[in-house]
Amino acid sequence: MIEHPVLSPPTPVAFPTLLTRLRADLTAAGFTVDGVAERLGPVASAALHREQSLPALLATETGNGSSPPGGGLGGGPDACAVLIRLFTLGRPVPRPDVEAALPRLMVVGAVALRLVRVEGDEAAAGDVVATCDLRPYADDTHDWWVASDLSEIATRAPLRPDHVLGVGGASTTLASWTIRRPVDRVLDLGTGCGVQALHLAGHARSIVATDLSERALEFARFNAALAGLELDLRRGDLLDPVAGERFSLIVSNPPFVITPRADDVPLYEYRDGGRSGDAIVRSLVRGVQDALEPGGVAQFLGNWEVPRGRTWRDVWAAWLDGVALDAWVVQRETQDPAEYAELWSRDGGVVPGSPEHERLGAAWLRDFASRDVEAIGFGVVTLQRPLTDRQPWRSLDEASGPVAAPMGPVVDAGLRARTWLAEHSDEDVLGIAWSCAADVTEERHGRPGAEDPSVILVRQGGGLRRVVQAGTLLAAYLGVADGELTAGAALEAIATVLDLDPTGVRAELVPQIRDLIADGLLV
Repeated sequence: MIEHPVLSPPTPVAFPTLLTRLRADLTAAGFTVDGVAERLGPVASAALHREQSLPALLATETGNGSSPPGGGLGGGPDACAVLIRLFTLGRPVPRPDVEAALPRLMVVGAVALRLVRVEGDEAAAGDVVATCDLRPYADDTHDWWVASDLSEIATRAPLRPDHVLGVGGASTTLASWTIRRPVDRVLDLGTGCGVQALHLAGHARSIVATDLSERALEFARFNAALAGLELDLRRGDLLDPVAGERFSLIVSNPPFVITPRADDVPLYEYRDGGRSGDAIVRSLVRGVQDALEPGGVAQFLGNWEVPRGRTWRDVWAAWLDGVALDAWVVQRETQDPAEYAELWSRDGGVVPGSPEHERLGAAWLRDFASRDVEAIGFGVVTLQRPLTDRQPWRSLDEASGPVAAPMGPVVDAGLRARTWLAEHSDEDVLGIAWSCAADVTEERHGRPGAEDPSVILVRQGGGLRRVVQAGTLLAAYLGVADGELTAGAALEAIATVLDLDPTGVRAELVPQIRDLIADGLLV
């Protein structure tokens, strides 16, 4: 069994005066996303993203690298390097170096905020040790800092079951895919340390943030205060804390990891929602409708099990049956049970190849076998409550390769396009002069010397980066889709030139035109 420390580490506390000093010191030290990347260099930065700390340790050793103006610490490492070693790498740092890196806050202030502790006599010039991870985080217009529990690379020990995760791949994926319309009330469901709330503050009037973990809420409270934000923080399971309330936007990075319900399998609060299989994602799909305003949108990440003999689209069709919400699900990747077991059995500090790793992997494999699971999908779910009493639309797409970054504007445009299509007839579609989007290109492939191409590919440069194989009629239409002719007039002309029945041309092309409008290839 995995051995965890007896006591949970303390969570930071927010004292406004001290936070003001902390922000000033972190900024002056260049302890920002760009500053850390510049200080470490590309090799050490990339290694740190892979949770390999050695290059960063070497890059921040005393005497390594050049100090920025005013940043030298008496021949020792510069302020940014000190903060990287202290808060990111979890290494003890001499007290004089920390005092010089945090000249306004000082060590006594950092201790008061519960960010560090001093080993030995606090009055002596001993070593300072971080009690939490504190890292810079940013978007295009903001620099933030996010506190969370120390990572495995800092503690060099297994994570605790109540570990509060910092910024990770899932949280940045959700932030990238979230639409950024100005809204009134937003719900950050399963806020964790509050990463999504930082982004939401830029376009929401008020934010309710919930989590089942009290420790997570304490970190979220600290991070919001450090960013100068106010959050309505509530503890509870999924939608229970907001029963009877409605929101314009709901975002969630829920604990969606499928975990065996066995006594000897550790359950980490940040990844496990206390339910068997993929029930937590399924329950969100079925329950979020009552929490959305008409026209409101819910976006969340998830895993889903695909039993043998079914497809992931079959699974989602069953989940969405009877749900009166528009649904756009994009499956980003898929794993077989062995791959999934390998990934999550080593999560939390288990060493691959160890007896513990093999035991946990076997538990995952037996759990999937008990439900005859053949594959596990991962992706992004966007649900919308219609403004009018109409049949909801469904869009189940796969996009395993690179996509636009950020994806939020693409999702927003895709929601609007799909909603327009759901509320307008084929005649309405034919009555508009569509244009190929600026990022759409065409590729023609054929045998050497052939007069005509054998394959025509229409490629989207942004968005989901769709590639569509176009037949002769679709290629002909896209060749004249320049915003001048309505689609109906263009199809009529194509039918005349090719001596085809106009009704047949429309029957073939209108569904394809609708599909291209939905994904932004036609605008």
